[in-house]
Amino acid sequence: MTIPAFVIWNVNPEIFHIGALSIRYYGLLFAMAFFVGYLIMENVYKTERVDVRDVDRLSLHMILGVVIGARLGHILFYQPAEYFADPIQILQIWKGGLASHGAAIGIIIAMYLYSRKGPVRSIIWILDRIILTVPIGGFFVRMGNLMNSEIYGHVTNLPWGFKFYPTEYYEEYGVEKTRVITDGLYHHPTQIYEGLLYLALFFVLWGLYKKKHATLKPGTLFGVFLILLFGIRFFVEYFKEVQVGFEYDLLAKYGLNLGQLLSIPFMLLGAGLLIWSLTGNRQYKGITRVTDMKEKEG
Repeated sequence: MTIPAFVIWNVNPEIFHIGALSIRYYGLLFAMAFFVGYLIMENVYKTERVDVRDVDRLSLHMILGVVIGARLGHILFYQPAEYFADPIQILQIWKGGLASHGAAIGIIIAMYLYSRKGPVRSIIWILDRIILTVPIGGFFVRMGNLMNSEIYGHVTNLPWGFKFYPTEYYEEYGVEKTRVITDGLYHHPTQIYEGLLYLALFFVLWGLYKKKHATLKPGTLFGVFLILLFGIRFFVEYFKEVQVGFEYDLLAKYGLNLGQLLSIPFMLLGAGLLIWSLTGNRQYKGITRVTDMKEKEG
């Protein structure tokens, strides 16, 4: 019997630390997601002659929307009882606990607030463009999950199965400590599956935007994004281990886990938005171009 060439993944999630300050791969990759997103939106604003200085304000809204939305999403969707029983844990974000579905809601709310003033007064215009940053950001986040040895898949005998060594937080005599644990089994590296699919989606959306941005109707890119990104999430969830205990009940009752059930409304919203976008003669309104501003100043 041939022994498969499994992967032993025992990576220290911490790059280095200075005193109590710990620099981890996850945090670095999370920051990289926002940095690359900034560069993308800077390019978009230049391409469409929108005041590029407003990208700073856009980025602040995006960061707050993602972090607050993702954190609250995890708390409300996955572990409400645990967090409400000990509210101080809500602030302990370094222990993990961010939900992409919550981030999606946070982004939509943040973009609504952003579009209330400034050169972009159209929420659909900014949503059609800000989504270009999300798949590439999702790629970096999933690579961060890989470095943390978290959110992995079911046991597999495929040759690319990973044996993970995740870090667990625990308390001993009132002191918070960490320890590395493993079940000794090989799992689907779903972080890699999902990350690469998000990366591919980024190139699809970016190519579509660069070729068609002048003629695309309002809502088209956002609708396509919602269908494809949450379609990817729905598909990859079939390979993932459950994140919380009550998901076993969901699987027994519906045959779907929480990530899949939360993805369905977003895919339906995307389909509805795409139908709305492609029917009727819709145009963007409320966008102040740089040339328009110069003419007013003149």
